Amino acid sequence: MERKKQKRKAFTLIELLVVIIIISMLAAFTAPKLFQYVGKSKRDLAKPKLALVEGAIERFALDCGQYPDDSVGLEALLIAPTGLEEKWLGPYLKRSQLLDSWGNPIIYVAEGEINPGSFDLISLGADGTEGGEDDAEDIFND
Repeated sequence: MERKKQKRKAFTLIELLVVIIIISMLAAFTAPKLFQYVGKSKRDLAKPKLALVEGAIERFALDCGQYPDDSVGLEALLIAPTGLEEKWLGPYLKRSQLLDSWGNPIIYVAEGEINPGSFDLISLGADGTEGGEDDAEDIFND
């Protein structure tokens, strides 16, 4: 009996496993670099977000003749504080703009320690707690 040569029409299991292993190795080497860039991007965006909130506070101060106090904080940019309803021309920002790059609330300090004679805006970084390094480093307004 004569056997006819058959053409291969599919990959073997070994070939598929080799390809999967190669793709997995490439992903293992490139994924940490990609996540590093994501963290750096969030850090880089934190300063402009603080500058946006700082500008809204300045507009509030121009309209109302004073900066928000600590008891009201950044809520004064969203809702008119008691006694300032006539002067208040807000809202000055959206609620989502009061969050830093990591989704944590931006902290407002009326009597600034970093900026004496003015106010401080603070992003606590990726960990949401004071202190830290790299992505967890605290970021302040200038």
